[in-house]
This record gives sequence, C-alpha cells and structure tokens, in this order.
Amino acid sequence: MRRCVLLGSVAAGVMLLACSCSVTRYVPQGSYLLRENVVEADRNTPKQERIKVEEMEQYVRQTPNKRFLGTNLYLWVYNIAKPGRNTVLARMWRRIGQAPVLLDTTLTRRSAENIRTYMNSRGFFDARAWYEIDTARRKARVVYRAEQGRPYYIGNIRHRFRDEFLRSVILEDSASTLLHTGDVFDINVLDRERLRITEYLKRRGYYNFSINNIGYVADSTVGDHRIDLTMEVRQYLSGYDERGNPQMENNRIYRLRNIYVNADYDPTIAATDSVYRHDLDTLEYRGLKIVYHQKPRVRKEILRRTINLYPNYLYNSDEVKRAYDNIMRLGYYRSANILFTEVRDTAARNLVTFIGDTGGDGEAALTTEEGYLDCTILCTPALRQSYKIELEASTTSNFYGLTATVGYQNRNLFRGVELFDVSVMGGYEFIRMKGRKSSFEVGGATSILFPRFIAPFRIDRFNRLSNPRTKFELSVNSQRRPYYHRTLSGVTWGYSWGNGRHSSYTLRPVDVNLVKMSYIDEDFLSQQRNPYLRNSYTSQLIAGISGSYVYNSQMSRVDVDRNSLALRINWETTGNLIGALTHLFSSPAEGEDYYKLFGIRYSQYFRVDANLSNKIVLDPRNSLVYRLYAGVGHSYGNSTALPFDRLFYCGGSNSMRGWLARTLGPGNAPLPEDRSYPSQLGNLKLEANLEYRFPVWGVLNGALFFDAGNIWFLKGGDADPDGVFRFDRFWSQLGFNTGLGARFDFNFFVVRVDWGIKLHDPNQPSGQRWIHDFRFRNTALNFGVGYPF
Repeated sequence: MRRCVLLGSVAAGVMLLACSCSVTRYVPQGSYLLRENVVEADRNTPKQERIKVEEMEQYVRQTPNKRFLGTNLYLWVYNIAKPGRNTVLARMWRRIGQAPVLLDTTLTRRSAENIRTYMNSRGFFDARAWYEIDTARRKARVVYRAEQGRPYYIGNIRHRFRDEFLRSVILEDSASTLLHTGDVFDINVLDRERLRITEYLKRRGYYNFSINNIGYVADSTVGDHRIDLTMEVRQYLSGYDERGNPQMENNRIYRLRNIYVNADYDPTIAATDSVYRHDLDTLEYRGLKIVYHQKPRVRKEILRRTINLYPNYLYNSDEVKRAYDNIMRLGYYRSANILFTEVRDTAARNLVTFIGDTGGDGEAALTTEEGYLDCTILCTPALRQSYKIELEASTTSNFYGLTATVGYQNRNLFRGVELFDVSVMGGYEFIRMKGRKSSFEVGGATSILFPRFIAPFRIDRFNRLSNPRTKFELSVNSQRRPYYHRTLSGVTWGYSWGNGRHSSYTLRPVDVNLVKMSYIDEDFLSQQRNPYLRNSYTSQLIAGISGSYVYNSQMSRVDVDRNSLALRINWETTGNLIGALTHLFSSPAEGEDYYKLFGIRYSQYFRVDANLSNKIVLDPRNSLVYRLYAGVGHSYGNSTALPFDRLFYCGGSNSMRGWLARTLGPGNAPLPEDRSYPSQLGNLKLEANLEYRFPVWGVLNGALFFDAGNIWFLKGGDADPDGVFRFDRFWSQLGFNTGLGARFDFNFFVVRVDWGIKLHDPNQPSGQRWIHDFRFRNTALNFGVGYPF
C-alpha cells in the first residue's frame, strides 16, 4: 500500500511538472505568455489617502490564464489538442481548457492609462502610471507602478438652485451630505451625493427627478490644490417650443391616482391575444382597482394587505420597492412589474405654494405643479402546482443508504396565496456486517403556510411587519431499525416574520411531538454503556416552544457572485408548562420519580444550536466557503436524557463527509463492539468546515473540502470518560477529514457528490488515530441535492 502511495505521489509530481513546463510549447516565436500582473501602490502617499491595489487592478485590460491549485492546468489541457488539430476530442480539450493569453503591449499601455485616469477621478490630478515588462523563457511579467502625487481638496461649497422650490427641501437634509470642505476632491463621492439627493427627493413625490438634474461647477483656479465647488440643481425639461428651444419648469410633485392590479397577468397572452384586454373586468376594493379575467384568482383582502400603495398618497420610491418586495415574498408570483403613467390632464394638476425664507430674497412665494400618476401592477404567477423529487445517498465499503422524497405543492389553495405542501419519504439502509442487517423508514408530512398572522385573537396590527406568515404542519414517521421500531408524530403551529432586509424570525408556540417505541432489542439496550444514551431510547412526549433567527446577507440570486454571510440560531425548550401543571394537580407515576401525561413520560429539556457560514468570492467563478457549527442540549426536571432525535451526531453528506451519519464520536471513546448499526450520539457538537469551490467544465463544478468536528456528552455519570467534553482536551478529540467533490449546477437545483477521506479518527486506539494508509474503508461517498452549506 505504501508503494502505491509513493507511486501516486510521483505521478502527481510529474503532472504538476508537466503543467508548469509545457505551457509555452505552442507560444508563437516572438510572443510571450502573460504570466503575471502586479500592481504596486504609491508607498509615498499617506495610508489614509492611498488608493488600494485591488481598486486599480480592475482597470488592467489583460489578465493571465486562470490557474488551478497554483498550476496552469487549463492551459495545459488546451495544449493537449495541439494547434491545427480539429478532431472531436481536440475540440473537447479546447472547451475544457483555456487558450494561452499572449502579451499585448497595446492593452498594457491602455491599462496604465486607465489606472492614471482612475487616480485622476479620485482627486489626484498630478498622478502618473507606468509599467515594466520582465520577459524570460517566453513568459512575461508586467509590473504597473502608480505615483499618486498630492491630491486636490474641496474648498468652499455653494449651491445654485435653478429650481428655487427645491432649495428648502434639499437644504433641510444638509446634515446627510457626503461633501465636506477639506475632503479629497473625489468624483465618485460627487456622483454618490447626486444619487443620494435624487433618492431623497424620490421619497418625497419627485417622480421625474433624476441625477441629471444635478450638476457641478468646479473652480480649480483658487490655488493651493483646492477646488471650490458649486452644486447646480436644474429645472425639469418639459419639452421644446416650435423653434426647438427647451422649455424648463420647476420639478413637479406627484401623487397616486388610480392603482390597477392585475394579479393573474400572462405576458404571452397579453402580447398575442388581440381580445385579451376586452375580456378583463375590474373590481374596486379599498383604493385598488383589481383587474381580472373571468374570476379573481387571489382574494381582494390578500392583495390589499400586500400592496401598501393608496390613492392620493405622495409618490414614494421606498414604498414602491416595499410593495414589490411584499408581492414577491408571497411566494406565489414569478415576477412583478410596477409601472407608472403620468396623467396628462391639466385639470388634474394643482399648484403647491411655498412661503418662507428662500435664502436669497427673504420671504417669497414659490410655486410648483402637483401632478398625478396612474399605477399599474402586473403580477405573473408561477406554476400554481408543482412536484419535487429529492434523493440523498451514502456509501462505504460495508454500508449503503438511500433516501427519497416525493412532494406536491399548491401555491394558492384557497385563493389566499396559501402554500400547501405534502410529501412522502422513504429510506433504506443496508449494512454488510454480522447478518447483513437492514433498516427501513417511511413517513409523510403536510403543511399549509398562510401569508398573514392567524390567531384566536386579533393581531392584525402586527401585519405591518415584513412578510408575516403562519404555518400549520402535521408529520408522521415510522422507523424499523435492526434493534428498535418506533413511530414519531408531530404537530406544529408557528409564526414567522422579517425586518424587511436580511433578518427573519420564527416562533412556534405549539411544537408537540410524540415518540412511541414499539420494540427495542434488550441486548442492544444493555450494550449501551452510557445510561444517558439508554434513557433516550424510550417513549416520550415532547411538547414545548421553539424558534429560530436567520440572517442572510444574500438577498437574491443576483447576489450569488458577492461575498455573503449567513447565520442561523435554533432554540427549543419543552415540558415547562406541562411540568408546572402536573406538579400542581397530579403525583409522580406509581413507583417512579417522574410524571406522566396520558400515560407517557413527557420530556423536559432545552436545546440550542448556531450555524455560521461565510462565502468569500475570490473571482466570479471561484470562492472559499467556511462554516462554524455549535450545538448543546441539556435535560432536567422530568427527564434524565434528551430524546434520541434531539441528540447531535456527526457524519453524512452535510457534516463530516469522511464518515457516515452517526459513526463519529463521542470524544475519543472506543468504537462500540457491535458496529452493525451506527448510533454514536451526544448532547454537544462542535464542527468546522472549509470548502474551495471552482469551475471544471460547463455545469460541472468542483470542490476541495476539509472538515473538523466531533460530539460529546456534557457530564460523566456512568458514561465513558473519554466521551465527556473537557476544555483541556477536546481539541485533541476532533476528527479530521478531507476530500474532493463534484457539483452539477443546473441553476434550479444542484446535484452533489462528495468523496471524503478520514485523516484523524479519534475513536481508534491511541497511536492509530492518524490515518497512514488511505484504504477504501477509511473513505465515504455521499450524494445529495444542493450545497452542504
């Protein structure tokens, strides 16, 4: 085996050498392969004013070939095809690889000029940029050097209002300005100030106002590297007279007039059916004109609660965005368009008068027109009914597992945009040890999600929260394991809402689960040396309250190419209310020191876990993702152990991928003698995952990953002391694995295959925990749908 490893290492070294040495083989004579670009910042400029290298790098027009693990793998693959060869195999190699990037000095000069222009825009008008090219072995290394020089600063700031009506409106928000005397004269900041004022006015009725209505006059003749700045606020261009002269007038304020909502809009039919518009009817409800065909598909109360726009309200861009977000959060619509049409009727216009200090002529009367907008909201539903199929599989040399889920969804069950979901799952596991034992699992769940709060008492006032929802769920699951049979039933009633941006909250005041053990093998139970684990294999009633908090900086699929941070915290506590009532009105079970409800012992515990993941985008197609996970649970009162399903485990497709589910830990306790069925659990879990994601070819992406983690028990008792968590040694009890993954990204779903290899197995005897021989038994193959985190 060691010989195989040595040969594999030699082969890998030869491949790396080939990747690095043969890439210039087909570079034309007199040309150079662009090996590297280096941008050096101006070290003579103070750090607080120095432009970052990353900002200047984006203006370099030519970039080298992409690399894989520090090698020119893509270029090497491209060269396999050889120039002039046009076979099917050669075309395939070219598609997988990348053509050599040859140094183009024209682009190099443009890049240096771009860097200089960018420094000018940041206020460094005396800046210089040049480059140096180092060539060797038919490769070129380009170094761009920047000299920023002394910047220009903003001197006096003045305003010139062509539209005097806007003077008081804009100046009353002057505390929020981005321009200050003494700041570096940065054109980007000037543009951001224009955008800030434009958004500020659009929130106050100025529908037609744009950044083009704001300009600057810069005077650099004052000397001492200072520029006096005058902001000019222009009037609105309303048209041209018969001679072609522009007609200017004060910017108008707009109110909403008619609000039309087509909640079942089909753009294809609207574009192809000439009689489509003639067959539409209109229903008026609390300021909305609901347009429908034959009959409304969504109840008018739902539309009114979702759309926060009302007639005669001032136009407000923030409220328009909020209406769009509310519509899309319903989960029923594929797209939505909110359009505005200016009412041309001059009789529908009013004059707005301002009397006060104009800043120039003392008190004077200023006027501007107030117009009206008709709003049309076109909502295109997604498929009302859909189906889903999910598969997850794991395998090692002696274990095979497969889980399948089939589901049905209806997104508008009672015309209230309720999401009805029903699914059925089945699982099978086969273990080739001691009699080839297998297990089966079958279950089903159904839920209905209402886009509002539903309760026995009125809580309508809370519907002002973003995306209020109520969910009712029923589930049942039957498991036939080699050593026990049980049935799990659950009912949940919960509420969820958000803050309108990145955070969402869930509260489940009713969270009831019944675990009924119909059979358990006494020999298997007696082999569980940990009494904590033995007590978890009992029938229990779990009734309590639970909730979660989720933060996700990635708002939509548009943000997938940006850095993102996600945090999820789950918590639950059970048995407290039942415990208080049973202690008041009943006695412990006969001959026992615990209480029962309906003849079943109820659980009393708390459990909390936190999951933090961060995605760091290295470039548009490569990213580094890490996850930190921690969870803990503790039983008290009427329980001596957490229920089996509330214990933590390691391993599987979304955890330690070098192990199967429930086969790692606790701590470095020895592996159980009977390993025919995995059941290694604990009430504390720590785990960290690191994954590098990169493209391979087409829809195929790759991943290199590293996982570290384990589970433990919090207290000893009769448990194996090696499985109990202790701060002074837990780090040496962590399991380590690495591996390679493949992701087939079809946009709407991702199929994932991960092959994990154990590096450090804490449950092996001392001296054998670090894996020296990479045998197949020390690996695990996991299949799944979606990314692991």
